[in-house]
Amino acid sequence: MKKIIISNIKYKKGVIDVSGSNHIFLKFHYSYKEVLKINIDDQTMATSILTFLLLLATKLPETLAGHCTTTTATKTFEKCISLPTQQASIAWTYHPHNATLDLCFFGTFISPSGWVGWGINPDSPAQMTGSRVLIAFPDPNSGQLILLPYVLDSSVKLQKSPLLSSPLDHLRLSSSSASLYGGKMATIRNGASVQIYASVKLSSNSTKIHHVWNRGLYVQGYSPTIHPTTSIDLSSFSTFDVTSGFATVSRNSGSRALKVTHGVLNAVAWGFLLPAGAVTARYLRQMQSIGPTWFYIHTAIQLSGFLLGTIGFSIGIVLGRNSPGVTYGLHRSLGIATFTAAALQTLALLFRPKTTNKFRRYWKSYHHFVGYACVVMGVVNVFQGFEVLREGRSYAKLGYCLCLSTLVGVCVAMEVNSWVVFCRKAKEEKMKRDGLTDDRCSSGIHS
Repeated sequence: MKKIIISNIKYKKGVIDVSGSNHIFLKFHYSYKEVLKINIDDQTMATSILTFLLLLATKLPETLAGHCTTTTATKTFEKCISLPTQQASIAWTYHPHNATLDLCFFGTFISPSGWVGWGINPDSPAQMTGSRVLIAFPDPNSGQLILLPYVLDSSVKLQKSPLLSSPLDHLRLSSSSASLYGGKMATIRNGASVQIYASVKLSSNSTKIHHVWNRGLYVQGYSPTIHPTTSIDLSSFSTFDVTSGFATVSRNSGSRALKVTHGVLNAVAWGFLLPAGAVTARYLRQMQSIGPTWFYIHTAIQLSGFLLGTIGFSIGIVLGRNSPGVTYGLHRSLGIATFTAAALQTLALLFRPKTTNKFRRYWKSYHHFVGYACVVMGVVNVFQGFEVLREGRSYAKLGYCLCLSTLVGVCVAMEVNSWVVFCRKAKEEKMKRDGLTDDRCSSGIHS
C-alpha cells in the first residue's frame, strides 16, 4: 500500500469536509491553520484528489479571492476576518493579560483625494454617531499619507459644520499609524490599498468590539467630507469578538421593514389606484346605462388611494427624520408634489360647482390638469422608489410593471372603443341630418 501525505495546506475561508472509504479527508476551517492529510492506495486516487482540488478552485473563485490575511509588511497577527462591505478586512492580536488589542484595518481608496476611516463605537452597535475613528488621507500640503483622530457626534450626519480632528475620548488608544500597501513607493490613487494600525486598551470584562469603517471621495483641508450614501456604504459596521473571532452584523430590520411598507403602500396608492380612478372617470362616464354610478366608483377609488398614500407619505417623513444626512432629492421632491396635488384634488370636491354654474368649466379644467399631473408624478416616483430600495431588477418591480401594463392595455382598448363609438354616432348623426335635409327639400318642392 502506497501512502502519500500532503501537509501544510492552509486555508481560512469556510469549512469543507470530504471523507470516503479510503480514509480521505480535507478540512478547511475559518481563521485556523489546519493540516491536509491524504491517505490513498494508489496513484489513481491521488490524481482524483488533485482533480477535485482544481474543480474546487474553479467553482469557488469568489471565496478564494475574498480571504483575509494576518500578515503585513511590518507585523503578523493571530486572527483576521473579512468585513461584509467595501472589500475590507481586519486582522488583530489580543493580549488577555493586559486587555490590549493590536489590530490592522485593510481598506481601499475610491479617489486620489479621498479618505479611508476605521473606528470603534464604545456605546452601541450599528451606529456611526458616537464612534471614535481614525481617518487616513493625503496631506493637503505635502501629499503624504496622514492619519488623524475624529469624534463623530450627531452634527456629522446633519453636516452642520466641517468635521475637525479631536482627541479620542472614551477610547484608550496607545498608538496608531497608517501606510499604503507597497511601501513608500506606493501612491494614493483610486483603488489603492491602505493599512490602518492601532493599539487599543479594552475593558477587562468585555471582548466584543463595535466597529465602523467607510471611505469618501474628498477632503476639504483636513476635514473629510461625507461618504456616499448607498445601501452598501450605510451598512459598513459590525461587531466581533476578539477572542473567538466570531463576527455579527447588526441589521436594522425595523428600518428595512418600514421602507418596504412605505414602498408597498405608495406603489398601490399613487402608482395603481389613482391611475385606475382616472381611467374609471374617463371611460365609465360614457356608459349611459350605469348612470351616475361611475362617479361613486371614481370617488371611492380615489379616496382609497389618497388615504393609503397619506399613510405611505407619513412613513416616508418618519424615515427621513430617522436618517439625517441621507437624502434622495428627486424621490423626495416628487413625493411632496404628488401628495400636495392629491390633497388639492380632495379639497376640490368641497368646492365642486353645480353643472349649471358658470364656473363649472373652469373647475373641470383645473380638476383634469391637477389629476393627470398627480397620476404622472405618482407613477414616476414609484419607479424612483424602486431605485432607492435597490430593487431595480426585482420581481416586485416586474410585478408592478405587469399591473401597470395591464392598466395601460385596458386604457388603450377603452380609448379605441370610445373612438369607434364616437365615429359611429357622428356618422349616424350625419346621416340623420342628411335625411332631414332631403325630407325638407322634398317637402318644399312638393308644396
